[in-house]
Amino acid sequence: MDSRYLRAFVAVAETGGISSAAERLGYAQSSLSIQLRRLEDDLGVRVLARTSTGTALTDAGRRLLPYAVQSLELEDRMRRAARDQAPRLRVGALDCLADEWTTDLLAAFQHGAAGPGTAREVDLAVGDRAFLAAGLEAGRLDLVFVYDNGVPATGPHEIVDEDRVVLVAAPEHPLAQASPLDPAALMAAEFLIVNPECTSEMLTRRYGRALGPGTRIGMATGSLAALRRMAALGRGVALVPETAVRAELDAGDLVRLDPAVDEVTGVHVEARWRPGAEPLVRPLVELARRSAGLARGEAGAARAS
Repeated sequence: MDSRYLRAFVAVAETGGISSAAERLGYAQSSLSIQLRRLEDDLGVRVLARTSTGTALTDAGRRLLPYAVQSLELEDRMRRAARDQAPRLRVGALDCLADEWTTDLLAAFQHGAAGPGTAREVDLAVGDRAFLAAGLEAGRLDLVFVYDNGVPATGPHEIVDEDRVVLVAAPEHPLAQASPLDPAALMAAEFLIVNPECTSEMLTRRYGRALGPGTRIGMATGSLAALRRMAALGRGVALVPETAVRAELDAGDLVRLDPAVDEVTGVHVEARWRPGAEPLVRPLVELARRSAGLARGEAGAARAS
């Protein structure tokens, strides 16, 4: 089967439309449509259906997608092997980790910090948990870095670092002057959250309270960048990993609340990879652990399943 047809199909599946897929691939829409029709002719089944909002996968298309992705990946690796080039490593990260933590790690990795012969090209994709999980499942990503939110990983994974959870607000927020902080006053405040379950878990560890029906939630967003901005504007309080707000804390745009308990709650940074990718991702995982000072066999020992 012509790999161009599969590449066109995957592009449509990822972008949701023929127009956007053609733009991504640099084709005219008519050329892309011809490739898609030839793919369906080869398979003898429709894999795409036009909808009022774009182009959707049929049941056959959904079954085909992971195999198409794997086929294109295999083609890329065959070409790179023939040219004596190392396989490209496809990494994903939450946006709060991508800002500094992941980019610094990847820069070191690409300069050979993981050891002789380990440096290779890396593609970085940034998104929320659902995006990263889907990327791993579909084979579009080899390795992702996420914060452990208490939900057990279903595939190979390992703790590579630990961050500190901090409660933050704008300097002028009423709770910024309260020390020690009254948990009842905190729960009466307006919360800015990214993930309700994760925030509830961290609040329970720290104050014995969780988000409830009466909690005022000013903003629920998948973007930590938006949350940081809203908190700095005085819209509410947020309980987040320190790495995510370090720049704002250093600049004075945000302040820690209740500093007496800043060290109480930690959150792990976890590496998760697709089954079978262990040899490819292991040098980067080990570099992340060494950079964090975690030795093999400690709390971050592999828990691959």
